[in-house]
Amino acid sequence: MTDPEPRAAHSNRGPTGGTTGGPTGGPTGGTPRGTTGAWPLIRAERTALVADLADLTDEQWATPSLCTGLTVREVLAHLTAGASLNSVRWLAGVIRCRFDFDKQVAMRLAEQLGATPSETLEKFRRVVPSTTKPPLPTLAMLGETIVHGEDIRRPLGIARDHPIETVTQVAEYYRGSDLVVLAKGRIDGLSLTATDGPFTTGAGPLVSGSTLALVMAMTGRATYCDDLEGDGVDLLRARCETA
Repeated sequence: MTDPEPRAAHSNRGPTGGTTGGPTGGPTGGTPRGTTGAWPLIRAERTALVADLADLTDEQWATPSLCTGLTVREVLAHLTAGASLNSVRWLAGVIRCRFDFDKQVAMRLAEQLGATPSETLEKFRRVVPSTTKPPLPTLAMLGETIVHGEDIRRPLGIARDHPIETVTQVAEYYRGSDLVVLAKGRIDGLSLTATDGPFTTGAGPLVSGSTLALVMAMTGRATYCDDLEGDGVDLLRARCETA
């Protein structure tokens, strides 16, 4: 559910439910799963989000997120679900919900919400080291963690200084993919340039700003267009609002 609004055709509400994966090696040992590639970055982002949300009041937990119709607490439960759902259980849920992806998202979110905000946070804390994922690229999971983390932080006025190397990887992934969320199509015909890192892509009217703001706008968060500059910003904003 990287898109700010439900998009059943993409199952963007993402994965929910399942078992927590652990380190695994090959038949002769090898490097444990989750110690290389994007997984350490995902764990770092999850850890930072736990810290940022540790002292929220009940009122803050009920704040509307950037995901239409969901509170910040519900988005966190969605992230927990995504870190708890393997491919088998994802498919089982799809079948159970008769291929209604939004229905599966709501079902899995409810499973991870808990009775209180503290329980919601504790459930998320437990999946910080998880390497379980649905049938998505690992970089898509990193993108989900960062984007939904900002869906939570922005309305709460919480700022995170994401490592530029991490957010650049996410930008590079989204610029070439519409798999989980419309991103590649949203920036078609535009030139995007980061002002704080090496990310650049496309040709056309310019859109420039921080790598994070570019990522969030690429994934449909119109409010982040306020942080961008260039002749292409209005077109990107319109695409965010109508997609």
